[in-house]
Amino acid sequence: MKFLLTLLVALLSLVALAWGIGMVIPLEHVAARSAHFTSHPKAVWAVVSDVPGYARWAPEVSGVKRLADREGHRVYALEGKGSMPLEIEVSEPPRRMVTRIADPRLPYAGTWTWEIAPEEGGARVTVTERGEIKLAPMRALARFVFGYTSTLDDYLEALGDGLGEGIVPGPAPAKA
Repeated sequence: MKFLLTLLVALLSLVALAWGIGMVIPLEHVAARSAHFTSHPKAVWAVVSDVPGYARWAPEVSGVKRLADREGHRVYALEGKGSMPLEIEVSEPPRRMVTRIADPRLPYAGTWTWEIAPEEGGARVTVTERGEIKLAPMRALARFVFGYTSTLDDYLEALGDGLGEGIVPGPAPAKA
């Protein structure tokens, strides 16, 4: 019994510590990652902009359903481990797409900006996350355990696999 009580106190202390650390971490963050693809920018655009096809390549997406438009923007329900409604806020073929998490009740929010530019016979793909993590303990975990860029890297690598390429994500190029 004493062991269980000690374990419970230790767990509660850990949660309190994560909560306290998370409270001093800003709610919002910006993270960006980039990779070179040998595929032509239009081929990359075709895969990135085909949201209904994400289940074929995107990590944690097992299905996609079309939802009603919001303010003239297409909205999709991504199904799977990371299920969420996703609004296509901006679509500028074949170079830029901005998606937004379309459910304010989720414990996280934000946008992903996909930028595709010609580079050395292929394409440079940069993904920028402008995110918001509402729960303090999750902010602490994102900052110190998972990192803000791990999901971006996962998606870039999966996009490479979807295009039949092995890519290595890295820092995003500096904006001019």
